[in-house]
Amino acid sequence: MGKSLVVVESDAKSKTINRFLGKDFVVRASVGHIKNLPKNRIGVDIENNFEPEYITIRGRGKVLKELKRLAASSDTVFLATDPDREGEAIAHHLANEIKASNENIKRVLFHEITESAIQQAIQKPIPINNEMVEAQKARRVMDRLVGYKVSPFLWKTIYRGLSAGRVQSVALRLVCERDAEINAFQPQEYWTIEADFTSQKKEQFRSKLVKIGGEDPYIPNEQKAQEHQSLLQNLEYVVSDLKTKKVERRPFAPYTTSTLQQDGARKLGMTTKQIMAVAQQLYEGIDLPEGRVGLITYMRTDSTRLAKSAVEEVRQYIADNYGLDYVPTKPRFFKNKKSAQDAHEAIRPTSTKRSPKDMAPYLSPSQKKLYNLIWNRFLACQMSSAQLLQTVLEVTAGNYLFRTTGSIVQFKGFMQIYAVEKEDAEGNVIPKETKKGDEVLLKSINPQQHFTKPPPRFNESSLVKELDRLSIGRPSTYALIISTLLSRKYIEKEARTLMSTDLGVAVNNILTSQFPDIFNVGFTAQLEEELDQVESGEKDRKQVLDDFYTPFHDSIENAMDKQEEIKESLQETAEETCPKCGKELVVKWGRNGRFIACTGYPECRYTKPVEGEAEETDEKCDVCGAQMVVKVGRFGRFLACSKYPDCKSTKPFSTGIPCPEEGCDGNVIERRSRRGKVFFGCSNYPNCKFATWYRPVLKSCTQCGSPYMEERKTKAKGEHLYCPKCKATLQQASE
Repeated sequence: MGKSLVVVESDAKSKTINRFLGKDFVVRASVGHIKNLPKNRIGVDIENNFEPEYITIRGRGKVLKELKRLAASSDTVFLATDPDREGEAIAHHLANEIKASNENIKRVLFHEITESAIQQAIQKPIPINNEMVEAQKARRVMDRLVGYKVSPFLWKTIYRGLSAGRVQSVALRLVCERDAEINAFQPQEYWTIEADFTSQKKEQFRSKLVKIGGEDPYIPNEQKAQEHQSLLQNLEYVVSDLKTKKVERRPFAPYTTSTLQQDGARKLGMTTKQIMAVAQQLYEGIDLPEGRVGLITYMRTDSTRLAKSAVEEVRQYIADNYGLDYVPTKPRFFKNKKSAQDAHEAIRPTSTKRSPKDMAPYLSPSQKKLYNLIWNRFLACQMSSAQLLQTVLEVTAGNYLFRTTGSIVQFKGFMQIYAVEKEDAEGNVIPKETKKGDEVLLKSINPQQHFTKPPPRFNESSLVKELDRLSIGRPSTYALIISTLLSRKYIEKEARTLMSTDLGVAVNNILTSQFPDIFNVGFTAQLEEELDQVESGEKDRKQVLDDFYTPFHDSIENAMDKQEEIKESLQETAEETCPKCGKELVVKWGRNGRFIACTGYPECRYTKPVEGEAEETDEKCDVCGAQMVVKVGRFGRFLACSKYPDCKSTKPFSTGIPCPEEGCDGNVIERRSRRGKVFFGCSNYPNCKFATWYRPVLKSCTQCGSPYMEERKTKAKGEHLYCPKCKATLQQASE
């Protein structure tokens, strides 16, 4: 038997696979796509069934030449690109290029990079899935049509260089609409009442007022709260109900791409882009003493299905390491979403013989964290349910009903290894020897003021969850969607939350007003469903593109007719005249944001930056002695002379706190990292390397005397001050 050629996508994967297949195989990488649409033209023949014009990517010619040479001297060519639509399209393009050198071409799918999985796949080759190729082609054409038709419209209405993506623009819309909802939100005051009671056995417990006259309590202000408090002080209280029941808490399904991104962002603080990059490394292979091995299954999947052999292996592992009580009677199965593709398994470790503890010496910190997360979720999904004892105690006085709910974990089950967020009921004290009909003594009434809160801003985890819920895009594209919006400066990240920028709002307003049916959540989700139907063979690619393009083309034509009107609507008058020609000045958009320009352009090219109301400071200019003011530039806040442009003196924005490093005479100033994130460092940098991500506050620590503390915010403690020296905290963010 002669040698066989195996073509994969990445060099890292080729090294791992080469070791498993041995000397009769030559493994090479295509280094991703070898063909793509041209960059300098639309590359889609709209009149000819939307046929795409694929050309060889610059730099891939050499790769193709080598693959053809190896194919000519091989008995068989195995195309082992990734097991998804993108991988199928790459395999299709490779087959078309290689078949002149060798027609014996077969497709193999590696769902995990382990010796047994690879050997099995080689023994069971399959044909290239033409329906998947057609679905990928339809998506690529659709995205190209939107990009090449809408982007020039944005150039003419805002400024050249902007771009619009079919799915990214809908994600932008979600962020903009959430921000608008937050900005328009009007908080409403309301009050709640809790009471402290003592049982007949002198046990204290707290209950919350849940009903007044059988209705949910509505206490709009302090006056009403005090009226209820006065009435409650003079009533007698009786335990009107006491129920205890067993509650079962089932484990979560194993990870899909979407849920892994959500948990990785929420629990590990990683970006979705980082999560997918690290998962790719774990899938392609890690160097271990026995050689390079893939530690997890394919990480682009929306299926919760698990292989029977993997379930049997993990059940045995649980029995051996935690005991038979932790193994449910039957294996667990989880329902997929309606739109899920079931070609892959869920994301799981490739073997329970490679525990996170054993793998730790061979993994980077980020690899270690993500592998541990995947490992725990996989084990937990096949463990016994947690058993809780839940007690509900109700206390009645007149027409008032108070309730206390408490729960105790009797058997941890899967919670032994997979932490879940505590419910309010957990930890509440329920008096042990109290029974229905007992009188209880009122100790105190505690009215509390609250205000309704707006919905929270999106973060990467919650945005991925929302995109997944609405079926916008594919889970494998979520990381790219978010990173694209950030790189285009349509959104920005502040303390892990995502916020729309002025530019993002302007782009969204234009797209949603001029193309309401295209950049629409329901329409985009429907297109995803239709692409899935192309993949399953239920729909024809041409028909799907026809149905999409006709209304889209009409929208473009209508928008182009109104582009000057739209452009003018974006301009604001600066309420000034040009100092050079006397014509009116207006606010325009440019590559670096908004600026003021003369309406006499191009004859008059006068421009100046938009200046907001400058915040005054007590500092004086070192050059001319005038007052310094706070301004905002591309690198954050800074101090500038109020006599600008006559005096162009500037200084870094200082927090007013001396550098805490011993022997340093610098001050702590506000700075920005290369990625735009605010941090605080010494003005004597690079001679002094002091830096912190948290805003320092000039307040001495009461525990150790540190001259400053830091503003921090956590779920557990909320806003508080933190001492970086002794780690003491104060429950206030500022005075």
